[in-house]
Amino acid sequence: MSYAVTARSRAPQERVFALLADATSWPRWAGPLIVRGWWEREGEGAAGGVGAIRRLGLGAASSREEIVTFDPPRSLSYRVLSGLPVRDYLATVQLAADGDATRIDWTGHFRPLVPGTGGLIRAFLLVMIGRFTRGLAAYAESKGADQ
Repeated sequence: MSYAVTARSRAPQERVFALLADATSWPRWAGPLIVRGWWEREGEGAAGGVGAIRRLGLGAASSREEIVTFDPPRSLSYRVLSGLPVRDYLATVQLAADGDATRIDWTGHFRPLVPGTGGLIRAFLLVMIGRFTRGLAAYAESKGADQ
């Protein structure tokens, strides 16, 4: 199963990437499901670099995700280690200049843990990742007014 979500932000690509790559910023832009974001393990060369494990959510209801690609300010990929009823979940967020904006393409694929639930999980992820993508785009724009 797979999904794809796209958004545009008037914020610079570097700002969008910095927010995406910082687990501690997620509660500010990712909506009500992400109450807390933190590093269980920091990565190579940067807190959110390759090998980092981030936790998003709240306590036992959090997901564990390992960063597998870290290419600022263009791309970040992660795999879900726990917290969702899936196997082999891999997502990639690509950022690219799009005129005077930044295009955010968030794609992922997975196998459902329970056979027959893939469609329901895909629908949930489309809503959740859609909210994350739009929230990231809007928050990155609003931070420009603060700086």
